[in-house]
Amino acid sequence: MNALTPPEIYEKISDSGIAKSSGSLTKLFLLGILAGAFIAFGAQASLMASFNLTADPGTFGVGKVVMAAVFPVGLMMVVLCGAELFTGNSLMITGLLDRKFTLGGMLRNWAIVYIGNLVGSLLIVVMIAYSGLWDSGAGLLGAVTVKTAIGKCSLSFGRAIVLGILCNIMVCMAVWMATGSAQVIGKIFAIWFCTGLFIVSGFEHSVANMYFIPAGLIAAANDSYVQLLGLDTSGLSTGAFLIKNLLPVTIGNIIGGSVFVGCTYWICYSKGRSK
Repeated sequence: MNALTPPEIYEKISDSGIAKSSGSLTKLFLLGILAGAFIAFGAQASLMASFNLTADPGTFGVGKVVMAAVFPVGLMMVVLCGAELFTGNSLMITGLLDRKFTLGGMLRNWAIVYIGNLVGSLLIVVMIAYSGLWDSGAGLLGAVTVKTAIGKCSLSFGRAIVLGILCNIMVCMAVWMATGSAQVIGKIFAIWFCTGLFIVSGFEHSVANMYFIPAGLIAAANDSYVQLLGLDTSGLSTGAFLIKNLLPVTIGNIIGGSVFVGCTYWICYSKGRSK
């Protein structure tokens, strides 16, 4: 079976929003939990694989490459195993503009899935915290987990929005390209390279941050982690997580996926528009 052409990908993406907009609350919520957990697994594993590299400014770039090699597995599980991810669902804008479902149906999906993603992420945070894995590398993994959260919470509101836009362009292009492939290996490579690009670049993903920052908040309660790298945790709090990072990054993710990707392809490929 041949790969889909760009107009065919558009139609498949547009049609996929019909079921998403009308899915039951239970189904969407459970699939949202799964997606949040899958992304959290990728986030945790990427930190585990790279912490000794990202802790040192001299090897930070190499560490980001290592993270990029591991993190995309989370999105692979979302796409190939079936789950509902808020950032990818920003592409529902295509079906909305094609009048295949209502604005209320799209927003309902986004709200249920977003909350599910948060619940799934936090479940993994709690289990990782209890597992003792942050003691790995004589506590260096815990220290890097805190350091990562501090960095994300220190972004200005505007920078967080821009980094969120850039991130979800790449995430939605990963979904777009994977949709066009007829083979599992093609979907894997599409997801791997696009998702890896946003990790290497340092862009901001709202659902990934639902793991990274709460994990850092909990790990920061261990003074040995904080002291290991001489970290200043004064700017790290639940309020900073929600207001300084999650809110602007979510706004940016919506703009990046819906406007830069979804609306652009709607203009180019929608059958309902004059050519």
